[in-house]
Amino acid sequence: MIGLPRELPPTAGLPLHASDFLPGGGDLAVVLGAQLGTPSLQVTCSGTVALLVALRTLRQRAPERDTVVVPAYTCPLVAIAVHAAGLRVQPCDTRPGHFDMDPDALQATCNARTLAVLPTHLGGRVADVERAAASARAVGAWVIEDAAQALGARVGNDSVGLRGDIGFFSLAAGKGLTLFEGGVLVSRDADLRQALRQTAAGLAPPRLRWELLRSAQLLGLALCYRPSLLPLVYGRPLRQALQQHALEAAVGDVFPLHIPQHRVSRWRQAVGARAARRLPAFQQAARERGLRLRDRVQQLPGITVIDDAPGTQGTWPLLMVRLPSQRARDAAQATLWSRGLGVSRMFIHALTDYSYLRGIVPAVATPQAQDFAARMLTLGNSPWWTDADVEAILKGLSPQKW
Repeated sequence: MIGLPRELPPTAGLPLHASDFLPGGGDLAVVLGAQLGTPSLQVTCSGTVALLVALRTLRQRAPERDTVVVPAYTCPLVAIAVHAAGLRVQPCDTRPGHFDMDPDALQATCNARTLAVLPTHLGGRVADVERAAASARAVGAWVIEDAAQALGARVGNDSVGLRGDIGFFSLAAGKGLTLFEGGVLVSRDADLRQALRQTAAGLAPPRLRWELLRSAQLLGLALCYRPSLLPLVYGRPLRQALQQHALEAAVGDVFPLHIPQHRVSRWRQAVGARAARRLPAFQQAARERGLRLRDRVQQLPGITVIDDAPGTQGTWPLLMVRLPSQRARDAAQATLWSRGLGVSRMFIHALTDYSYLRGIVPAVATPQAQDFAARMLTLGNSPWWTDADVEAILKGLSPQKW
């Protein structure tokens, strides 16, 4: 008997339940704030809009500053948001073999034109915000923590997003908790929180068409986010893109330059509030599962899993795996990417290498970020993994496949 087609997602997102869609879910900002131990949170229609609100708020305070320093290995939407705010993107090269900004490169990059620096907590791992803040504050710039992929991650007992001036999280599909699209802003500073709310009110009016679309997409996600239906909505488009050698499309790295801006309905926020109550237990299980696989993967020669830094506890929606060379990565990718095991890539390029971002991202040297992009694979850490799935992944990563 031939088994039914099966596909695992590239990240461990929290599945939605039918009961999440019932009325009376509560206030999402209140539920998340209580879980994270943060001051009052602000919900936006996407993480990209959360960043845009943060940038425009800071620009109002320092109109003479026009540059935002970002990691050279990060989501293209970061560069698009900076550009949409009327600001200049300044990529900063990363540490060797890592996604975090190199401290020496960052110090050399910051200057009197720097409005903000964006340390980024990538893939649930925690960036070194203190070092980034030292370089930013030396030139009078602010720090915006990009915690889009790290909702629930902590430094000590504190949530990420609170060590800089402003932090933001994403509630997009696959980011753990999801509204299909959504974002969250946080700041320790009461004046900044009020300013962020004022900026958002001017940027994001109610738009019924967008909210109806996002609500329908959220319902579709709840229905299809399971191994039996992901072959249709995720696996088939992925394989079509791979057959066409369209790697950027395969990982979803191509975004429009226009950023939709609208208010999130109370109903969609209430759906998120109900689901959020299951998030801590879900993330703890994902962390335990991810650490077990980390230990097995790191037994393979030449392979490194990007791990939690000392004193931090990241979330583990996926594992970032660095192979010893691009050739080794490409061999493992060819073996695993199309097999439905949740193996994928984080971003195809460093920011400087996306052709559609030319004119937005300057062509500066970022060799470490380019090397990191060339050697990186991700493992989706799905709760639906079986022992056979894990063995297949380990076999595909083994040196014999290089």
